[in-house]
Amino acid sequence: MVQININGINREMTAEELAEYNQIQADYNATRVENKLKQIRIMRDKKLQETDYLGASDQTMSEAMKTRRQEWRDLPQNNTTEEQYDALLETQGTAPNITLTHTVWSKP
Repeated sequence: MVQININGINREMTAEELAEYNQIQADYNATRVENKLKQIRIMRDKKLQETDYLGASDQTMSEAMKTRRQEWRDLPQNNTTEEQYDALLETQGTAPNITLTHTVWSKP
């Protein structure tokens, strides 16, 4: 059985508590991968918005930037496993200086 700590007292979970605990874990696991992809899409959209001005008629977008923007747009299709999502979301540093380490997030 699984132990639970309530007010500093350890005891085994009742069947009802264990069922609720297992359901919470199942719900979390079911949405974990989906939430990682959602984070990636949010960051991708932010990067695209930050570089939209380069597509204005009075700007010239470099080939490198065109390629990078296409890579950002293709992230969901080209990365489909949780391991790939984890690599895209990997960070370094400590708050407030946390940066993403995957090269796709850097400017060309």
